[in-house]
Amino acid sequence: MDLNRVTVYTTQEALELVGYTLEQAGIPQYELVEDSQVVQQFLDETAASWDYVEASSVLDARQPCVRAFLSANQTGMQQLRALREAIAQLKQNIVGLDAGSLDIQIDVVHEEDWANNWKQYYKPTPIGKRLLIKPSWETCENPENRLVLNMDPGMVFGTGTHETTQLSLLALEEFVRSDMRVLDLGCGSGILAIGALLLGADQAVGVDIDPNAKDIAYVNLQENGFGPDRCLFLTGNVLEDEDLLGNLGQADLVVANIVAGVIIPLAEKVPRLLKPDGVFITSGIISERQAEVETALRKAGLEPVRMHEKNDWVCLAAKKAAK
Repeated sequence: MDLNRVTVYTTQEALELVGYTLEQAGIPQYELVEDSQVVQQFLDETAASWDYVEASSVLDARQPCVRAFLSANQTGMQQLRALREAIAQLKQNIVGLDAGSLDIQIDVVHEEDWANNWKQYYKPTPIGKRLLIKPSWETCENPENRLVLNMDPGMVFGTGTHETTQLSLLALEEFVRSDMRVLDLGCGSGILAIGALLLGADQAVGVDIDPNAKDIAYVNLQENGFGPDRCLFLTGNVLEDEDLLGNLGQADLVVANIVAGVIIPLAEKVPRLLKPDGVFITSGIISERQAEVETALRKAGLEPVRMHEKNDWVCLAAKKAAK
């Protein structure tokens, strides 16, 4: 199946707002592209294959953007229509923030090109002191005898190459213990839930609003030698579905690698999911919004106890005080 690569051009300040707008339009998996050189490279590589350009100024733009891949089928077309409506509404209602042009660019990526192009850049990556992320289709040497995390993310977020995922894995390495139950909110490919199991957790549950994530995560679970007796993957939205939230039970550790705009409202729900003295690990936070997230965590009764940072991305670990 071919894919539609959708790019929304914005400003550095509005990146997360545009990302959140995609989520509200039913597009939970996307990439925030900050570096203008990356944008230029993307334009150079895809100019010949464009099927549709919404604004003629795109070629001259060097601003940050939010990028997502949508299936070229009925579901993808519905998502695209919802995105257009959401961006149009954002243009009308945004106040006090320069969001840039919010131009939308769409280009077609053929399935075989997608499979071949992204995989050539996905290579084994050591994380922290104990983990080695390895594409499931490759073999590699492991002289340090690291725990090998085999991954094939398909069309969902979670290769392990992005700073936010790497920071989350570093925090898991620090906090996971052998008898723990772990909840992964926004699990994508399942990389964090599976990583927690490799690091010694007893049980894990992953939740994602993208229906594709569940199937892909189960494939990755099996690739790493685990079954549904150790980890369950569910589809749903914990911000909106109170029944789902109530059925998740409590965990020793909750991890959410999302974005600040989602983490802030999520924070008030996390204490219900944590056992006394439990830990909440949250990543996907640009450094400019760290203070906002910390305020939301403290308001919810979660005290930040650790911070990891890489290339302006922040991961926080907060502890629920025992009563």
